[in-house]
Amino acid sequence: MARMTTMPENHAKRADSSRFNDYDRIAKGYTAENETGLANAYYERPAMLELAGDVSGRRILDAGCGSGALFAELRDRGALVTGIDASAGMLETARRRLGADADLRVADLAGPLLFPDGAFDDVIASLVLHYLEDWGPTLAELRRVVRPGGRLLVSVDHPFVITLMRRLAGEKAHYFGTRNRIEEWTMGGQTAQMSFWDRPLHAMTEAFTTAGFRISVISEPPFVPEARELFPEEFREITGTRFLSFLFFVLEAN
Repeated sequence: MARMTTMPENHAKRADSSRFNDYDRIAKGYTAENETGLANAYYERPAMLELAGDVSGRRILDAGCGSGALFAELRDRGALVTGIDASAGMLETARRRLGADADLRVADLAGPLLFPDGAFDDVIASLVLHYLEDWGPTLAELRRVVRPGGRLLVSVDHPFVITLMRRLAGEKAHYFGTRNRIEEWTMGGQTAQMSFWDRPLHAMTEAFTTAGFRISVISEPPFVPEARELFPEEFREITGTRFLSFLFFVLEAN
């Protein structure tokens, strides 16, 4: 399990960003966890596919595609998928999974995207926006590359659960404002420092509407039914079909 430590915000802003989010280092271990772990394989990915619905023939940008698990599912459902990620190591893993003809490109979501206006029917940003301090430029670019009437599907760390976790750890956690959080992840025998930017729900929704999106859905979806049998320890104290983990949005481009 990742160990969460929180860096003071002024320290975080001075930190060398190259020290953080080294997915190249943990690519193999992260991919294995993503394939079979509760959070990704039995919660986030099925929920995202359910929200996407029928994608046959749709041009989809998988923004932050990682090792290609969601890309593969979308392609199997008939979508025309392009994947981008800042980690060359993760894209190498995706290439082995998806084949040489898969459209995979190294790209940083914090900068301009090399696609024409309206190139995609949908953009899917799966568990990636929470790595960015400023969502404005990124959302503006995603709005630019999705056609009018197209969709942006987003999943991020749930802002309520992050505050709850920090308070349970004895920290003075403040919900409002944008705050940096550092976690130490060890996967596949490799350790990396991961930097996240937490923000309240209202800051998320305001960023979406400012960028030219209309909020269609805000979802706290259920986990898939078989998860309870596969992960009995995790569900020992959960009686319902849902738990706080990630928050999902379906946004329509104006």
